Amino acid sequence: MSQYRKGAYICKVCGSGDRVVSSALRVCGDCIRSRPDEALPLAYEAHREARAVIGLPDRLSRSRKGIPCAVCSNRCVLGEGEVGYCGLKVNLNGRLRSLTSTKYALFYHYLDPHVTNCCSAWCCPAGTGVGYPQYAAVNGAELGYYNLAIFFYGCNFDCLFCQNYSHKSFTDIKPKSVDTLIDATVSNRLITCWCFFGGSPEPQLPFALEASRTVLEKVGRRILRLCFEWNGCGNPHLVKKAAEISYRSGGNLKFDLKCWSEDLSKALCGVSNRAAFENLRLVAEAFKPLRVNPPLITATTLLVPGYVDEVEVEQISSFLADIDPHIPYSLLVFHPDYRFLDLPVTDVAQVKRCLYAARRRLKRVNVGNAELLGRFRVEFNRYM
Repeated sequence: MSQYRKGAYICKVCGSGDRVVSSALRVCGDCIRSRPDEALPLAYEAHREARAVIGLPDRLSRSRKGIPCAVCSNRCVLGEGEVGYCGLKVNLNGRLRSLTSTKYALFYHYLDPHVTNCCSAWCCPAGTGVGYPQYAAVNGAELGYYNLAIFFYGCNFDCLFCQNYSHKSFTDIKPKSVDTLIDATVSNRLITCWCFFGGSPEPQLPFALEASRTVLEKVGRRILRLCFEWNGCGNPHLVKKAAEISYRSGGNLKFDLKCWSEDLSKALCGVSNRAAFENLRLVAEAFKPLRVNPPLITATTLLVPGYVDEVEVEQISSFLADIDPHIPYSLLVFHPDYRFLDLPVTDVAQVKRCLYAARRRLKRVNVGNAELLGRFRVEFNRYM
């Protein structure tokens, strides 16, 4: 990891060296929001370079005579031989083929002891015992119990700051059966929740839904919460089905709201994230009054220095508050990764500004990854 130096990279649009600028993106956050016609071509080139290394298409397919894929909000239309943005779908001889199905998927799984580093642990049954005895095994943190973490390969986003970018490399990964997860769970009564993450579950959501329905039938009345940690940009019909499963089991949908600005989402993640907000509202409307103890919906935002600031957090918080001000919202401290290795860790001043913006609107706000604040953590804890 290189040490960040202020002014080391100058924005190619405004020429300013006073802002935090990623050498991969080459444009500052202000210009992305205010001058998208000039800034976005630079951003798309950054994605093209990143995706070429791993053989993924750099743009959404929009073939005039192609086959549509409706699993996620990207809604790729694949011409003959074209691969979907996620890399898991292909038009082969005029038929839409997938590397996965409802029975097989590209994933790995492991036991994660409670209390885990889950971004909802500060407000969910596993971390707090909320919902006991219906949804929690004990009246408190479920120490001695486990989450079955299910990591999906592939994603419908291309976040240049991805903290789990190993999901992009799956050419040598062999599909696993749904029975792998069912057998591991039925034989271990200490597993009290599943968490689908990755990557992101959206491209393999049909498998996740089938696995969830099957395991709930197998375990009967035993506590097993089904949670989805995702960018939220799935097919609305499938998202609603996932919400029904999480609602019934006491789990939650963890919406990773990257940013509010659609142009900023396109720059940082390659695609629009507007569907995340539409799907979150869809779920909230479908399950009125919204269950908040334990929460059905939680949200997070990674505070990427120079890009995801209090302006973005203010807008996201206002959106959530209009639905329900008690929706738990966690602001995550950024650490350098993937193509943003040259950026600094989120500084305390930025965290404070974003925390203030969120708390103006919302009742339940948390800061995740606070340990990354290092020697400033003591100061920050006093502020909290």
